[in-house]
Amino acid sequence: MQFIDIIGQAAVKTRLLQSVKENRVSHSLLFQGAEGVGNLPIAIAFAQYLFCKNKTENDSCGTCSSCVKITKLIHPDLHLVFPIAYSKTNGIEKSADLLSEFRASFLKQPYMDLRYWMDEVGAENKQATIPAQESSDILQKLSLTSFEGGYKIMIIWMPEKMNASSANKILKILEEPPDQTIFILVTHYSEQILPTILSRTQLIKLDNVSDEEIINALIKRSGIVVNTAANIARLCDGNYFQAQLLAYDADEITKWLSHFQQFMRGCLKFDMIKISQWIEETSALGREKQKQFLHYSIHLFRSCLMQNFGSPSLVKLGVEETEFIIKFSPFIHLNNFEKIIEEFNKAYYHIERNANPKILFIDLALKINELLNTKKPD
Repeated sequence: MQFIDIIGQAAVKTRLLQSVKENRVSHSLLFQGAEGVGNLPIAIAFAQYLFCKNKTENDSCGTCSSCVKITKLIHPDLHLVFPIAYSKTNGIEKSADLLSEFRASFLKQPYMDLRYWMDEVGAENKQATIPAQESSDILQKLSLTSFEGGYKIMIIWMPEKMNASSANKILKILEEPPDQTIFILVTHYSEQILPTILSRTQLIKLDNVSDEEIINALIKRSGIVVNTAANIARLCDGNYFQAQLLAYDADEITKWLSHFQQFMRGCLKFDMIKISQWIEETSALGREKQKQFLHYSIHLFRSCLMQNFGSPSLVKLGVEETEFIIKFSPFIHLNNFEKIIEEFNKAYYHIERNANPKILFIDLALKINELLNTKKPD
């Protein structure tokens, strides 16, 4: 993976390139950013640049033997650690046991998140962790001489999943690694990492991907037309992974407004016939589309609140959506907004964990009926 493959992040790319040119590459880096902004892809791209035998001014060459190996994630001096569903019964005790699966998942979807990765290995409902055994493996690998006589790079994806025992074992090597050894920690939630780990790393903060950058990437890479790409960019909140998922079902996005309207009309007066029909239809959509709908709904509720507070310029919606929001926004106010968002987030959480959609959505309908009929503040 090259820097040119990364969506946005121009400032981070410049900073990393400059550190190499000035020979000031820190031995312990922490790449931090929200989901879908490219933390892991840019870490791989930086590793490729460091290993590249024919570096250019702004990127790796992409063709030398080192670049080819990194592109396939098979370079012998690139080591990868990532969360697993720890299970002695299945013989899965460390990252190396799932390395081929991780390579395949990353090459298919470089912007993947933890949920996607756990789905790929059939561990959707199991807890993801980096177990204590992993630290011993890290120490053992980095004690060896590099295969190709240059850098040894250890990328730890989601170090926040390391338990205290696992994290404490690598403190010393993280602070004083062997010569030409570089740690790159890749995280979404740095506040969940032990302070003793944080204090030993140099922070590289990634920005959210802009709507314009997502639109251009979708047009170029997914063949999406401009209007559809703009709709997707509004919905994904700077998360390019979510943008790609939405792009796979781009036609569905135009249907979400009608689907939302039907649900809100049924909830407002609790029309059981309409709600039952809606639930039957929604239950048949499948988990990913149900999650997309819930995410879309949260976006509309937030737009309603901005409309109510006299900030229509911040409402990024299409014409039909805007017309609907103007009419529907009086039902969303300070006395119910937070609770509505909370209920939709809970529904999203439970859908991810394979909750029965019919039970979940009837429960959601009951709660939204009560909240929509909550008295507005005086």
